Amino acid sequence: MAEPEDSERRSIDEVVERLAERFPGADRAEIKTIVEAEYLGFEGKRVRDFVPVLVEKSAKKRLKALERSA
Repeated sequence: MAEPEDSERRSIDEVVERLAERFPGADRAEIKTIVEAEYLGFEGKRVRDFVPVLVEKSAKKRLKALERSA
């Protein structure tokens, strides 16, 4: 059985994939950097159930802001 951390890590990787599809003009490495930065913001938090969803929402906001400024 997979560890919860493994499942969360896979979910974060899927966030990168979804955002790469949503923002095709953005550099994939930049998307990954943004997602990882948002993910680190949840480090040490006890309740982990919604971390991937919250990371995706925050990263999407940042990518939209970058898209507007380009």
